[in-house]
Amino acid sequence: MDLWWNARLEMILDKMDTYKPNRTINKKQHWDDIYANSPQEKLGWFENDLSPTIQLLSKTGLDTTARTLIIGAGSTTLVDELIKQEYSNIIATDISKVALDNLQQRVNNLSIEYIIDDLTKPSKLSSIEPIDLWIDRAVLHFFTEENERTTYFNLLKRKVKEGGFVLLAQFSLNGASKCSGLPLYRYSKEMLQSSLGDRFSLIDSFDYIYTMPSGDIRPYIYTLFKYKSRLY
Repeated sequence: MDLWWNARLEMILDKMDTYKPNRTINKKQHWDDIYANSPQEKLGWFENDLSPTIQLLSKTGLDTTARTLIIGAGSTTLVDELIKQEYSNIIATDISKVALDNLQQRVNNLSIEYIIDDLTKPSKLSSIEPIDLWIDRAVLHFFTEENERTTYFNLLKRKVKEGGFVLLAQFSLNGASKCSGLPLYRYSKEMLQSSLGDRFSLIDSFDYIYTMPSGDIRPYIYTLFKYKSRLY
């Protein structure tokens, strides 16, 4: 695929009105195709600046041995950064085998666990041991159906330990309505709080403008929640 096309892929897909509500999308094939045909640094969500995520992680106070689940990991450079910071208990999950294969080949770290699964129909993720930290940067907003969101949050609430943390970074209400040719369900911190429920307390949140490799900008809402103990 031509490199210029790769650089502009995200913008073109956002602006094309090709999505039909009744059209069935093979999500696995959709993401496998994207990761197979686009260089990592040309993907619309590729980032060199991980400071917004690191800023929130620093507020958790978790040890580097904390059991950390990266939702929709793709080929994210966050894994590389966590390894540099000596995190030793990382689980990377994605619906795309191609994405996780690319990630595994790049980081070449045998301590990382890779799980291919669909968050809207979790199978392997349903049986993992509880985790200390759930990180989702730009996955939840793809779940436009209520049943998908319910499944997602039910899984989260079952798997995050009491005293654990949830980092959610999603397209904000004034963000784009599509990404990678798919419609989005955008969020405010209040909406995320409502979905998580009263046992999750908001530790921090901020608006963030992400600049894509194409030069386009995308407004995000970054949030960090703590799952409170029943003793609170």
